[in-house]
Amino acid sequence: MTLGPDDAAISDARALLARHPVVDGHNDLPWALREQVGYDLDRRDIATDQSQTLHTDLDRLRAGGVGAQFWSVYVRADLSGDSAVSATLEQIDCVRSLIARYPQALRAAFTAEDVESAREQGVIASLMGAEGGHSIACSLATLRALYALGVRYMTLTHNKNVPWADSATDTPAAGGLTPFGEEVVREMNRLGMLVDLSHTSADTMRDALRVSRSPVVFSHSSARAVCDHPRNVPDDVLAQLPANGGVAMATFVPAFVLSEVGEWNRAADENMRAHGFDRLETSAEAAAVRREFEAAHPRPRATVSTVADHLDHMRQIAGIDHIGLGGDFDGTTDTTSGLDDVSGYPRLIAELLDRGWSEPDIAKLTWSNAVRVLRDGQRVAVEFSRTERPSIATMAELDSAV
Repeated sequence: MTLGPDDAAISDARALLARHPVVDGHNDLPWALREQVGYDLDRRDIATDQSQTLHTDLDRLRAGGVGAQFWSVYVRADLSGDSAVSATLEQIDCVRSLIARYPQALRAAFTAEDVESAREQGVIASLMGAEGGHSIACSLATLRALYALGVRYMTLTHNKNVPWADSATDTPAAGGLTPFGEEVVREMNRLGMLVDLSHTSADTMRDALRVSRSPVVFSHSSARAVCDHPRNVPDDVLAQLPANGGVAMATFVPAFVLSEVGEWNRAADENMRAHGFDRLETSAEAAAVRREFEAAHPRPRATVSTVADHLDHMRQIAGIDHIGLGGDFDGTTDTTSGLDDVSGYPRLIAELLDRGWSEPDIAKLTWSNAVRVLRDGQRVAVEFSRTERPSIATMAELDSAV
């Protein structure tokens, strides 16, 4: 059988990904497993087809050319204190259970060397990232404990502010980072835990870039100049990444990549409120209202080309050495057409090849930029270890002095 143009392009993309797999910055499978089956992995066996319930299973990871995955150990922002810490530990336990259950496919990774070794052995390097500073309950000792358990980045905020940092989607309170927030960044540098600036306000991004001696990451954020959403990265911040050495990993969430989707979401949410429902209500009555609205107002669809537009822009502003991919699969109900699950990466790579991206450029996007940042974070931690001791500062002592 002769391959058609589209089939041939996908075949070329798959071959390229076999040489340069994807390091994906963010996947919320652990939270989906918590919500759907209470971590009962027998009921969501990702060694079997889970396409009816999840964006992620092992066969689709392989089909997508994923060679390393940061599994998010996210917990909801309305959890705080000990409840947030306990839930984060349960998420970490879930990732460890997945790795233990599927040793033929997943390998725990804590360093750049571990990631490279897993690739050589044909398994998916599995790293962890905590999503939201509420997971440490304003405790640097808890931050260190998460690092000891294998967490290799922490997103400073989720959708709500934390007492020491502002979120992109909350009312500003700190004006960026407080003095304790700056100490959190320094302690993360000392440990070798990457500072993740997705979900943070633009002022928090700028403060963190000013303070951090280690490269930062945006584990799942796209370009604000292409889609004006607060979850995306402004151009002035993207332009600072070469000096910092960091990487912005484009995400595929439709509302973050296509402005019309955000507008549609706001109208749909207002319609729900007008009918007496919260926008997240899941009852049959609420679902009927949602279906009726969508039938009358078809949902705009982001496409692979939409995401490629973000990558073109991010490459132009930050440079090819400072971009990556972070799909946010299993962390969103709405997906981009063609990037509907973790198997979709070859379609995006085919689109980039069609736009004239070279193999060396794509290799940086998918693999080497992320591995370099991980390695550079380790190097900075070694430098810190020669002169710095673990911080015993508290938020009360630092922020009360302001």
